[in-house]
Amino acid sequence: MRTLIQAFKTKELRKKIFFVFGIIIIYRIGSFIPTPGVDYPAVQKCITSAGNEDFIGLVNLFSGGALLQLSIFALGIMPYITASIVVQLLRVVIPRFEALHKEGQSGEAKLTEYTRYLTIGLAILQSTTILVTARSGALFNGACQQQVIPDGSVWNFIVMILVMTGGTGLIMWMAELVTEKGIGNGMSVLIFTSICSGFLPQLWNIGWGTNGKNGDWQKFAIVVAVLLVILIFVNYIELSQRRIPVQYTRRMIGRKMYGGSSTYLPLKINMSGVIPPIFASSILAIPTLVSQFGKPEQSWVKWITTNLANTTSVWYICLYSLMIVFFCFFYTSITFNPDETADNMKEYGGFIPGIRAGRATSRYLSYVMNRLNTVGAVYLLFVAMIPTVLIMILHLNGKLPFGGTTILIIAGVGLDTLRQAKAQTEQFQYTGFLLEGDHKEG
Repeated sequence: MRTLIQAFKTKELRKKIFFVFGIIIIYRIGSFIPTPGVDYPAVQKCITSAGNEDFIGLVNLFSGGALLQLSIFALGIMPYITASIVVQLLRVVIPRFEALHKEGQSGEAKLTEYTRYLTIGLAILQSTTILVTARSGALFNGACQQQVIPDGSVWNFIVMILVMTGGTGLIMWMAELVTEKGIGNGMSVLIFTSICSGFLPQLWNIGWGTNGKNGDWQKFAIVVAVLLVILIFVNYIELSQRRIPVQYTRRMIGRKMYGGSSTYLPLKINMSGVIPPIFASSILAIPTLVSQFGKPEQSWVKWITTNLANTTSVWYICLYSLMIVFFCFFYTSITFNPDETADNMKEYGGFIPGIRAGRATSRYLSYVMNRLNTVGAVYLLFVAMIPTVLIMILHLNGKLPFGGTTILIIAGVGLDTLRQAKAQTEQFQYTGFLLEGDHKEG
């Protein structure tokens, strides 16, 4: 609260905060504007009769409910997120991408350009898939018989695809504007907004019920209490670090002596962030999405519906847990390279006390990261499984307003945004102090 109050007192930061609020308002308004060619009343009827907890439900979560409404922002920020992750993963496969990453700012600008192109391509592909599934009824799990897209002509589909793709491009542009001219990471802020837009109403429905009926305030109190405890726990873990001491030797460059300082290398317990639960949920939801195109009486459709569409089944819990552990180690191995870190330390005359520079440092960093990843994977499993446990214990029919991914995003984005706000507040305070001192000296 102190950080927020100080930010609002600073004129420059106040302008940035209001700018972010303006972008959020535009983003939320666009989530309710239907795409041309969509029968909006039919869509509203289908939303009330269908509950999506598969891949479509995940995308709908990140779009703030815009997907099932088939709005111009139906795809949300997901194509941009997917493109960013793909480009980051391709650094391991394509040497050109790794070389661009090492070039610094100019190379990152080129990678950002590739990310934008890939975002548009993914938006075209995803919008086409969504419109086809919407017209067939699979978008709403086959629970709705309304014709949400009355005109099935090719020209109408082309116009709708262009509108949805343009909406994705506009969201991408707004996210970059928030990063450049606002506070926090624009992509994370828009995701945070999308999740919170449906969070409080769903949470309130547990106690109030549907139209004031079938509510349970005791369950509501339990869910809120568990949510607060989990948020505090997640904040504690996300701020935890394993600090490896690093000593730099003195070096003579020209006539000046450099180095000789002591610092540390901060390693987070959960370096993979929210990526493992997202990947695991997405992969496990694909079979459920494919089964929508099969006949309900077929054996493989029945098996998927019983074991993979049900988040409390033994098969789903086991596969979900294994995938979270795998992606936790896999993604961390891509984002953190012990060999590269050891080479950089050796190049600048740095070493870990008691560890030889070079290969020995790399082995030591790998050893530490493996232990941290083990703890991080257990932590992610704990957070991701809590909603499933609550559904089973409290017998909640339907999806909880928060899941493991939701909690991690809310806590992570909130901490990152507040951290940046605090840093910028201190920067402007020191700037004003220095300017005032210079004025007095003059």
